[in-house]
Amino acid sequence: MPAKSKAQQKAAGAALAAKRGEAEKQDLKGASRQMVDSMSEKELEDLAATKRKNLPEKKD
Repeated sequence: MPAKSKAQQKAAGAALAAKRGEAEKQDLKGASRQMVDSMSEKELEDLAATKRKNLPEKKD
């Protein structure tokens, strides 16, 4: 499932780093903190791997 906005892609990348232990979960804010608990590593990888070129900054 590709990300629908740059903000979603960025949040997924932060959540993925926390899930892998590369970042602290307590440092996350907002959507990325919820994503760590509610999504699998594979789902986060799919969102984070989305190309950002033609994505809007935020989803309408």
